[in-house]
Amino acid sequence: MSQIRERTLQNERKTITKYGMLCENTKGRLVPEPECPVRTAYQRDRDRVIHSAAFRRLKHKTQVFLAPDSDHYRTRLTHTLEVSQIARTIAMGLGLNENLTEAIALGHDLGHTPFGHAGERALNEVFPEGFKHYEQSLRVVDFLENKGKGLNLTYEVRNGILCHTRGEEAVTLEGRIVKLADRIAYINHDIDDAVRGGVITEGNIPVEARKILGETKSRRINTLVTSAIENTQDVIILDRDVQSAFDILHEFMFDRVYTNPVCKSEEGKAMAMIQQLYEFFSTHPDELPNEYIEIAWKDGAERAACDYIAGMTDGYALKVFTEYFIPSGWTK
Repeated sequence: MSQIRERTLQNERKTITKYGMLCENTKGRLVPEPECPVRTAYQRDRDRVIHSAAFRRLKHKTQVFLAPDSDHYRTRLTHTLEVSQIARTIAMGLGLNENLTEAIALGHDLGHTPFGHAGERALNEVFPEGFKHYEQSLRVVDFLENKGKGLNLTYEVRNGILCHTRGEEAVTLEGRIVKLADRIAYINHDIDDAVRGGVITEGNIPVEARKILGETKSRRINTLVTSAIENTQDVIILDRDVQSAFDILHEFMFDRVYTNPVCKSEEGKAMAMIQQLYEFFSTHPDELPNEYIEIAWKDGAERAACDYIAGMTDGYALKVFTEYFIPSGWTK
């Protein structure tokens, strides 16, 4: 059976360029373990992420719009899948390791809070150590999943997850590709959702951005992906005009959507709810589920409360808040 994995490794040697990461050159896992006879280490990491509880919860976590009425708005899970598709396409075009790219992309938002970035800001304001979703994503795969054992992912996947948004760049080009794919995905699908919600129209998009990137979501994504493939070698570069248009699009979205009262009208309530839950559980750690009580003993009640709340879905956070803070009707 190990011949199957070896065949994949041989194919990597033939197809991955000098800028890509061969799986056989991985720095390994936090805890060494025997190799899978069929899958490479990066394929195994991808599968561990997909089968994790944190990954499944992403389907009930807000992307941009809180509790939308329609089933067609993005969730954190559909965002993750779009990032994975875009990143893998770029990796294929550049001759990089597609399995490593996919594993990073699928795991990059595992630590995201309920209620999108509103939940992230809420925890960042009250948790003494500060809260960043990319740091929490690494904590999920290192410590919180698998009953506290973590997923024991490879160094390159863990580094790509940690470095997918701000701060230092990932050590692999695959990780840096995920960072670009994340931005391509959220800007374009958030336009799609904002148009669906009546917040903007396609005609509101700046003319200079539409002229260069395209008039539709698929054309814009295709332009950005193609530009990345055509211009990147050891450093990710877009064509100058494409980069300029992409920056204009990004600025437009922050001005018209990400700070728009129509989209953000409920965020204050969501933040207040998250912070009230944090205050309660950080001062009443005995009310936490057993696995988080263990974290409280080891790392403190505030850390445990933060982990518990960050892992909640939107609906579960509402359920817990209602249970503790909303009076129920009296029955005989």
